[in-house]
Amino acid sequence: MEEMKLESKSFENNGALPAKLAFGKPHPENHMELAGNRNPHLAWSDAPQGTKSFAVVCYDSDVPTKFDDVNQQGKSLPKDMPRMDFYHWALVDVPATLSELAEGQFSEGVKPGGKDGPEAPDGMRQGINNFTMAFQADPNMKGDYYGYDGPCPPWNDELLHHYHFVVYALDVEKCPVEGSFGAQELPKAIEGHVLGQASITGTYSLNPSVQG
Repeated sequence: MEEMKLESKSFENNGALPAKLAFGKPHPENHMELAGNRNPHLAWSDAPQGTKSFAVVCYDSDVPTKFDDVNQQGKSLPKDMPRMDFYHWALVDVPATLSELAEGQFSEGVKPGGKDGPEAPDGMRQGINNFTMAFQADPNMKGDYYGYDGPCPPWNDELLHHYHFVVYALDVEKCPVEGSFGAQELPKAIEGHVLGQASITGTYSLNPSVQG
């Protein structure tokens, strides 16, 4: 049986993500400014027989576990510090008849306080991403961030960040998550329902000294 394949017209697998897909882009004086925040184009093929829906996630596998020195002038985050996954997107109940998502279809620009959800077009649903946690102490940005919000790694991080886009083929039409679910809950929620999956990875940094 053919393995599922995933590709994108928005970026090359294992290549640098363009700023139009990012939440923040480099700024010469302020280190960071808001960017295009468009979700990428994704297209998949060779879904297994019996697929009833798809689910999509995006996560950064290189986020520091401690935020004390994040974006602090005069300090840097070493490559070897402990890291964790940070979820940028969870999209579920993608109809089995679909095999492609358009660039900008689910996100276009930054919305302070987050986009609405969990309802998405055509009966799909989106989870709350981890920007909800990251901005909880910021009165100008706090809120529930549904759907896609792109890369915005610490500008003082010495490590190049990797963003993994994964499409899962499921044996259920409706993903077993209810209400306002967290994007990070999805992998556990779909255990036992995954018929196949495919992934591609993009890289990004706001640190001028880090090469993509």
